[in-house]
Amino acid sequence: MSSLQHKLRNIPEGSAALFFIQIFATLGFAVLYSTLVLYATKKLGFTNKDATAIMGVFGAFNYGLHLFGGYLGGRFISNRNLFVGGMVLQVLGCAAISLGSHTGLYWGLALFLTGSGLNVTCLNMMLTQRFKPEDDRRESAFLWNYAGMNLGFFIGFLAAGEYQLREDYSGLFIFATIGNFLAIVLALFNWKRIADISTPLMEVTQAQFRGRLAVGLAVLVGLVPVIYVMLHHAELTGNLVLIVSVLIGLIIAFLTLRHEDKREQKNMMAYLLLTLGSLVFWTLYQMAPMGLQIFAVNNVDRIVHGYEIAPQWIQNINSFVIMIGGPMMAAVFNSLRQRGIDVNIPTQFSVALLLIGAGFLVLPLGIHLAPASGMVAFEWIFISYLLQSVGELFISPVGYAMIGKLAPARYQGVMMGTWMLTTGTASILASYFSGMIPEAKEGEAALTNPVYDMIFSRLGWGAVAVGVLMIVMIPFLRKLISSGPETKTAH
Repeated sequence: MSSLQHKLRNIPEGSAALFFIQIFATLGFAVLYSTLVLYATKKLGFTNKDATAIMGVFGAFNYGLHLFGGYLGGRFISNRNLFVGGMVLQVLGCAAISLGSHTGLYWGLALFLTGSGLNVTCLNMMLTQRFKPEDDRRESAFLWNYAGMNLGFFIGFLAAGEYQLREDYSGLFIFATIGNFLAIVLALFNWKRIADISTPLMEVTQAQFRGRLAVGLAVLVGLVPVIYVMLHHAELTGNLVLIVSVLIGLIIAFLTLRHEDKREQKNMMAYLLLTLGSLVFWTLYQMAPMGLQIFAVNNVDRIVHGYEIAPQWIQNINSFVIMIGGPMMAAVFNSLRQRGIDVNIPTQFSVALLLIGAGFLVLPLGIHLAPASGMVAFEWIFISYLLQSVGELFISPVGYAMIGKLAPARYQGVMMGTWMLTTGTASILASYFSGMIPEAKEGEAALTNPVYDMIFSRLGWGAVAVGVLMIVMIPFLRKLISSGPETKTAH
């Protein structure tokens, strides 16, 4: 007990508060993430293609705006202020969607996406600031924080499935509204504990701060109608997101080539290569609320021991693995490092790609073993989600912690946002693959199984191939990732 008390006393102030805030801040996103496609198709009459296109834009803006959120929070509003402002928009968004109309959906998504897109980076930046770059506790803190986020997912998915079986969508979105409101309450209660520690905004005068705050709030409000319009043109917006992602990647590459500090330059090169590898992982991962969910609804036998499994509950396989596995992995990694065993970032990324590839390759096996009805046994999608979830444990928390290790101080916010933008880009790519699925209804599994077989096989083998390539590159990546003294090029 004394050892536990000692560890708790050594946790940087605000870290524990951010863990609990993360739980409630995740509820609204969990509900929309797991239910948007089903709500759009079953309640509002969207086609699968249109629903997955909107879901792709949902993911793209939610993650893509993280790039801008890091900049806006660090230089204009403050991470703490932007987080609360974003949560207010999320509350209003969930309330609007609960009205049950097309107009409510579009305005609600515009409000919600502006809030969630900008404020998630703030949480990660508030946490990472509480650790020095060389502090080994950073990775454990992010693993714990990631477990907290997935506890929010677990609760959100559980509620979403229960409401889904009753088709009570209005009640579900009201539940999300209340959950997000509680995140605001917790943030206000811990206001001083979660203050920024080191950002460019802290160096300006009071008058400059007020001016920047006004600009930041104007941007926050002004983004809502912009996203509203873009949601009505989901396919065009998806293409635009891909173009922007490529441009930002080129800008980061240019900054890397021009960077004077050679050690930091090598770290930034490693970051770019690892981010490209992660794009493959996240493309497959973002299939969960789109193509995989449609597959689970129409092509999987969800009756287990006489009980119907709601589609959202399947995604809780992921949440449960992350909640339990996050702290366990943190303990295992710490133990291995204390024994002198190197657990490096490139190795973790490689393992993640191989696992998610395997997770997709078991689905075609289940399809081939399905009876004449075409309904795939539940065990196969369970195994798939289990493998994907373990893979996520290897890549996602260490990806956040990687920013503090590899990003120069002046690029930290932008590179954190770029890392999240990768997931947004993957969401658009996942929507393209999901859009290849033909329209089908329950009872027609045998007709659509060949398409699923083709899509899942190609995605799975593609991820395995990239994973093997990254294994080959491990020695090179390890040389790039250095913590030696800084050296600058001569002028």
